[in-house]
Amino acid sequence: MSLCSFKLLRRTLATVCLAATPVVLAAQAAPSAQGSSETSPSRWDIFAGYSYLAPSGTVVTPTSGTTSVTANYDAVNVGGLFSGAYFFNRYLGAQIEFAEHEYGSAVAGTNIGTKGNDDGFYDIGGGLIARFPTGNITPFVHALVNAANVNGPYYNPGTWGPGLTAGGGMDYETPWFNHHLAIRLFQADYQYMHADFGPGVEGGRANVNAARLSAGVVLHVGSIAPPTPITESCTASPNSVFPGDPVTVTASAGNLDPKESAVYGWSGNGVTGNGANATVATGSLAPGSYSVQGSVKEGKKGKEGLKPWESAQCSASFTVKEFEPPTISCSANPSTINPGDTATVSATATSPQNRPLTYSYAASSGSISGSGTSATYSSAGAPPGTVEITCNVADDKGHTASANTSLTIQPPPPPPGPSPEQVQLEARLALHSIFFPTAEPRPEHPEGGLVESQQRTLTTLANDFKRYLTFKPDARLTLTGHADVRGSVEYNQALTERRVNRAKQFLVEQGVPASAIDTRAVGKEQQLSGEQVRALVEQNSELTAEEKARTLKRISVIVLAQNRRVDITLSTTGQQSVQLYPFNAADATTLLEERAPAPRRKAAPKKP
Repeated sequence: MSLCSFKLLRRTLATVCLAATPVVLAAQAAPSAQGSSETSPSRWDIFAGYSYLAPSGTVVTPTSGTTSVTANYDAVNVGGLFSGAYFFNRYLGAQIEFAEHEYGSAVAGTNIGTKGNDDGFYDIGGGLIARFPTGNITPFVHALVNAANVNGPYYNPGTWGPGLTAGGGMDYETPWFNHHLAIRLFQADYQYMHADFGPGVEGGRANVNAARLSAGVVLHVGSIAPPTPITESCTASPNSVFPGDPVTVTASAGNLDPKESAVYGWSGNGVTGNGANATVATGSLAPGSYSVQGSVKEGKKGKEGLKPWESAQCSASFTVKEFEPPTISCSANPSTINPGDTATVSATATSPQNRPLTYSYAASSGSISGSGTSATYSSAGAPPGTVEITCNVADDKGHTASANTSLTIQPPPPPPGPSPEQVQLEARLALHSIFFPTAEPRPEHPEGGLVESQQRTLTTLANDFKRYLTFKPDARLTLTGHADVRGSVEYNQALTERRVNRAKQFLVEQGVPASAIDTRAVGKEQQLSGEQVRALVEQNSELTAEEKARTLKRISVIVLAQNRRVDITLSTTGQQSVQLYPFNAADATTLLEERAPAPRRKAAPKKP
C-alpha cells in the first residue's frame, strides 16, 4: 500500500467521524432505554482523535566503503488515531486500530524527517481490549499486534514491518448526550516498530520504541444488556406468635445461576440458620414487632471462600403477642350424694396459645383423685354438708387458673331401731351381779368360789351374750371385781383379780369369746356404804316386808356380803348389772358367811 493511500484513508476516517456527529446528536432527542454504562455498557465503541507520537530510535546506513550515516527520529506532533472495539460482554472485547503520524518539524543535518510532510509513521493493528465501567468513568487497557509503515532515512518511501502496541486510557461519559458519546480524556500507549530498508546508501534497519498519547471522542453504538440481578424475598411463619413459640423464616432467591454457588445469611434477634431457612427463638423476646434481615450472595468459590458477583437482601416481620393465661371451668355430677358415695368432677380448660395443660384438684373434706380433665370425689370420712372443690390448671410456662364447684353430702339416715329380741337380750344382760363367799376363790384353788346359784346366773348371761353378738358383733363385757373392807389392800387387790378371772373363765367355758371380755379389779375401793346397801334391800322386789325387816337386822353382815361381788357392764348400752343380793338362793347362807370356809384337806396317801 502506498503512502498516498494511507493519507486518503486518514481523510476518509475524519469524514466518517464528522458525519457521525449529527447522528449522535439526533439520538439525544429521543429517550434511550440503554441507560448508563454502569447498568448497560455499549456493544461498540468507535474512537477518533488527535494523537502525539514520540519515537526513540536510530537508523544506521552505510554510504560508501566503511563509512556509515546515523540518523535520529524526531517527535511527531501531527497525527490521528481511529479505532473500533466490539465487546463480547460488559468487560472484554476485540479492537482494531488505524494510526497516522507525520513530521511537522525536524532538525537539519542529522535527523530524519526534515523536508516536508510526506513522511512519518502509519500502522494498522488488532487485539484485545478490557474495560471497567464505573459510573461515568470507564478505564480500559488493550494490547494490539500491528503492521507498521515506517519511513526510511533520506526520504525513502515507508517500509512495512511488525509492531506491538500496549497501553490504556480513560473515557468520560457525557450525560448531556444520554451516554451515546464519551470523551476520551487520554490514551497512553507504548509502541514498538521494526523496519528493514534494505542495503545501500539509503538502506538500513530501524528498531523504534515510541510513546503515544491520544485524546478524542468515543461513539457508543448498541448496548450489552446487564445480567438479570438476583432477587430475594423473605417470609415469616407464623407471623404472630406468643413468647416461646418458634418462628420459621424462609428466603426465596430468584434469577440464580445454577452453575454458581449461593450463600445465605441472616441477622436479627434470636435468629439461627445459614441456609434458605432460619429459626427465631422467641422465648426471651418481649411482646412487640420484630424483623429479620436475610441476604444471598452468588459467585464462585475459591480457596478463600465465596467471591460474590451479585447479592440481594430481604426482610421479614413477625409479632410477639402478649401471653394469655389459660382459663378453666368445672362441675360435679351428681351435685348431691349420700355419705360414702362418689361423684365425678369434670374440668374444661383452654390455653389461648394451645400450650400443654396439667390439671389438679382439691376438696375441703373427703378425698379427690385425678390428674386429667376428670377426677373422682369420695365422701368417705367427710361430714354431711357442703363440700368445696377447687379445679386447677397450669400450662408448661407456669401460668395457672382455678375454678370452684361444690356438692352436698346428705345426712345419713337414722339407724334402724333395735329388734325386740335385741331389747330383751339387753334387759336380761343387766339382771344380776355375781357374788362370792368370803375369801373365795383362794390362791391355791383359783378355779373355785362360784356357788351353784351364781354359776346359773353366769350361764344365762353367756347364752344371752352370745346371741347378742349376732346383733352387735363389737359388743363387749366388762367384769369389775370388789371385796369387803376386811384384809389388807394387797390381799383384797389379789382377791378381786381372782374373782374377775374366775368369772371370765366360766364365761369362756360357756362359749363366750375371751376377746369380748375385759376385766378390772378394784380391791376394797369403791365400797357400797351401809346406806346404799339398806336402800338396795328396801328396793329388792324379791323380798317380802318381813324378809326385808329380818335382813335389815343383820345389816352389817349384809354390807360385807354385798361388797363381795363382780359387776358386769355391757359396752353397747353402758348398762351395769343390778347389785341385788340373792337372798332367796339356796346357797345364800354360804354367801353370807362372814368367815372363810375351811380349806379342803388333801386325802392322806394310802398305806401299801
